[in-house]
Amino acid sequence: MASSGGIRSLFTRTSAASVAPAATPADRADFAYLADQDIYLDSACQTMRPQPVIDAVTAYYTEDNACGGRVRYDAGRRVDEQVAATRAAVLDMLGLSRQRSACSFTLNTTYGLNLLLHQLPAGRYRRVVTTHTEHNSVFLATMAFARRTGIPRLVVERTAGVVQVDDDALVDALVVVSAMDNVHGTVTANLADLVARTHRRGGTVIVDAAQAAPHALAALRGTAADAVCFSAHKMYGPSLGVVAATRDLLATLDLTFVGGGQVAAVTEHDFVPADEPHTRLEPGLQAWAEIIGFGAALRWFARHEDAIAQREESLAARLYDGLQSLPHLRVVSPAASAVVSVLPERVDAHRLAVFLAKAHISVRSGHFCAHHWLQEREALPPLVRFSLGAHNTGADVDRALEVMGRMMRGL
Repeated sequence: MASSGGIRSLFTRTSAASVAPAATPADRADFAYLADQDIYLDSACQTMRPQPVIDAVTAYYTEDNACGGRVRYDAGRRVDEQVAATRAAVLDMLGLSRQRSACSFTLNTTYGLNLLLHQLPAGRYRRVVTTHTEHNSVFLATMAFARRTGIPRLVVERTAGVVQVDDDALVDALVVVSAMDNVHGTVTANLADLVARTHRRGGTVIVDAAQAAPHALAALRGTAADAVCFSAHKMYGPSLGVVAATRDLLATLDLTFVGGGQVAAVTEHDFVPADEPHTRLEPGLQAWAEIIGFGAALRWFARHEDAIAQREESLAARLYDGLQSLPHLRVVSPAASAVVSVLPERVDAHRLAVFLAKAHISVRSGHFCAHHWLQEREALPPLVRFSLGAHNTGADVDRALEVMGRMMRGL
């Protein structure tokens, strides 16, 4: 293995002073605050926010800054209207009926999944089913659910994006799976079929859509899943969790995490839940600015969705092929995707991420909250993950590949 000093010498040649500034392309105008030399390739964690989102959050604090919910003054009513519009926009984006489903806001995807699973009624399900390739938000939450309810937990294979589970295992089962994984960026190919099969056997399906919402929205639209959980901050919005669930599922919840805003009446020893189903996952004061900001993100995304998808597909192929061509580097992801993970063969992944950071290239290193899959099942050391967003350009990918090439060839 080459010495770390040798690798650091490469960074002497790729420091900020030596990076030639690239002209900001027109399609990056909404991210003008990004410095030309900074290349952000960590959108799988959280995306950059376009300027209209930043403006919407700022406008809330400077123009209204009011508390919504059961309010009579003008600023509060404006907040209520914008929050209601965001809820409707989420359901419209997913192609869900407002009569069948409701939209709630939480802290993040993990929080939303746990809120649902920890309040599902005991005795309703025979088993909980998930896969080996899940993010910890699903993997750990299903573990806790099985322990709380005393039912078996079945962990099944996902092969080439297909969840492998027998029909018998779906009888009265709670199935919790992702629509797109967090490591390879592989879309779950049989999600619609899995939902239909589970429903025919009396089961319930909850989908982790944290990666699919920004990158594979077509796989989610019109889903018949009982709940879809994702994060606004992975979809160009502020830090916020989103749960789109059926009204029937929300009505079954045994509320154990309760507070203001969730009740219609309270007596000394009991309470009556509010009529609005979304309140069942929204105890206490809500993140009004973040919800309004996410509404702006959804409007922005709707205007640019096709262009983002086309550019992302092109850049993903460019990045994937370029990484595959480099020496001393194993591309772990099986195909081009907006999320690509690699294993450097002669340098620790965390050190490589530091070296890239010194060249103003931001990536993530580690096991990406998929410890069981990568550590236990695949026996892999920490990886490096490149993930694309709407702000990325061909120049970003070319620069990342150039710097990676120098590093890998210098090892």
